[in-house]
Amino acid sequence: MPRPVTLFTGQWADLTFDVVCAKAKSFGYDGIEIACWGDHFEVDKALNDERYIQTRLDVLAQHGLQCHAISNHLVGQAVCDNIDARHKSILPARIWGDGKEAGVRTGAAAGRITPARAPAKLGVKVVGGFPGSSICPSLYSFPPNPPELVPNGYRHFANMWNPILDVFDEVGVRFALEAHPTEIAFDIASAEAAVLALGGRKAFGFNYDPSHFVYQNVDYVGFIQKFADRIYHVHMKDAYLSPRPTAAGVFGGHVEFGDARRAWDFRSLGRGSVDFEAVMRALNDAAYSGPLSVEWEDGKMDREHGAREACAFVRKLDFPTSAMAFDAAFERK
Repeated sequence: MPRPVTLFTGQWADLTFDVVCAKAKSFGYDGIEIACWGDHFEVDKALNDERYIQTRLDVLAQHGLQCHAISNHLVGQAVCDNIDARHKSILPARIWGDGKEAGVRTGAAAGRITPARAPAKLGVKVVGGFPGSSICPSLYSFPPNPPELVPNGYRHFANMWNPILDVFDEVGVRFALEAHPTEIAFDIASAEAAVLALGGRKAFGFNYDPSHFVYQNVDYVGFIQKFADRIYHVHMKDAYLSPRPTAAGVFGGHVEFGDARRAWDFRSLGRGSVDFEAVMRALNDAAYSGPLSVEWEDGKMDREHGAREACAFVRKLDFPTSAMAFDAAFERK
């Protein structure tokens, strides 16, 4: 049976939940991955207002949509990050507070616990997101990193996230980290270190997104093979990597997305450099049966056109794995 094709609502948070659901259905999607910003899913209301969850379920039912995951990327970013003025734009006022690092981190950690309890009420078993990273600014080691800087960063990550994951375990929900530059895990090596830092606990896995690997020259098919039992959610997103030298390299050159000088940019599905045929075959080998969630981003294409096109692309691409060998009809001796 084909996997559900869903639309991640994070890039549509300027629209109301009802409008996003109506559009997703009209584009051909089976369901949505609900972002915890805009008015799409308000975790405090989900925990404190007995009627709120039913309002989300009613809208989903009205449009004939499913929900397999929610996303709380923004608040999670502040759990481990070194806090600065940039975080104010992505955090609720109650978590930002006076902007002092200790208070913001404490509030963000508490804000990650509530999204573990809330989706359980919604019947959702996966929460995707970012954990942040205190060592991301030290990615390029100059001045040289002190020997303990990186190990301390992973210890800090474990200290902050193990209590959060205890609550995930308690309610039977899993956290799916989207491996991504600026996070504690952004490629295979750093993802291995993150799993090790947490003692291999199963509450922690990955929201697989090949678009963030292709421009880093990371083996995005190998990531699936390495973490086959920890792929808890999948984002379908494409990115284009120029085969020729450019004015702004993989670090972006401090130019905006869409700038022609960039070496890479996000593209509508099938219009970038990701080999989605290889991705799909690896997901089949990993026995991944969850949703294929379109995270649509392309700064030079109308998003409604793109979302509709992406849905059709994923449906055509997806196929079930075989239960038998293709030559099983022949007698074997």
